[in-house]
Amino acid sequence: MKISTEFSKHADEYETYNTIQQEVVEKLLREVEGSPRHILDLGCGSGSLCKRVYWEYEHFVGVDFAPKMLELHPKSKKIEAIYGDFNDPMLFEHLATYEFDYIFSASALQWADDLASVFKKIHALHTPFSLAIFTSGTFQTIHTTADIEPLLRSAKDLKKLQKSCLPNAKFEIEKYKLHFNTTREMFQYIKRSGVSGSRSLLNYKQTKELMKNYPLSYLEFEVAFIKGN
Repeated sequence: MKISTEFSKHADEYETYNTIQQEVVEKLLREVEGSPRHILDLGCGSGSLCKRVYWEYEHFVGVDFAPKMLELHPKSKKIEAIYGDFNDPMLFEHLATYEFDYIFSASALQWADDLASVFKKIHALHTPFSLAIFTSGTFQTIHTTADIEPLLRSAKDLKKLQKSCLPNAKFEIEKYKLHFNTTREMFQYIKRSGVSGSRSLLNYKQTKELMKNYPLSYLEFEVAFIKGN
């Protein structure tokens, strides 16, 4: 199943399960300098960032590749929610026709097929940006306990790409924990939160075994924050 299809499938539940993503959004907005008037949100989803912008702006453009998510995104004369895939070079050709004061991406770019290319295209827009990208440190104990490879890029790999493609940006790692009452609740969260996209971590047998052996009452998350001017 395509990642965009999976996000659309769980769109109506996403706001209930995206607890960590909301913390990420709050950090991105908290650290913005000034009050950007023309904003781009890459991977906007159902509008978590748009709903939390606390200053007046003139134009907000949210881009996402999941149609159901876009249906839930706030819309107004000032807000434009458009279908687009940041893996498609044509998207950035279109975005280059806009004037932006600031670019955000909260918890989306981990799904980029060619992240180096996306970084370069963001750099080419010559606009201040704040990006948040989940790393392979997310669900680290699951990977160790089940002896499986992470789905996401490591913080080390992201740092290398950032230095190469966004050389003047600031790179920071933040770690989060999300506690659960039961392992069943935990694995339901994984399925519906969007953190693992459409990629199944485990088959049914492996999942049952992991639920029995998982040693923690929480999930770990690791997020790379990349900020540049």
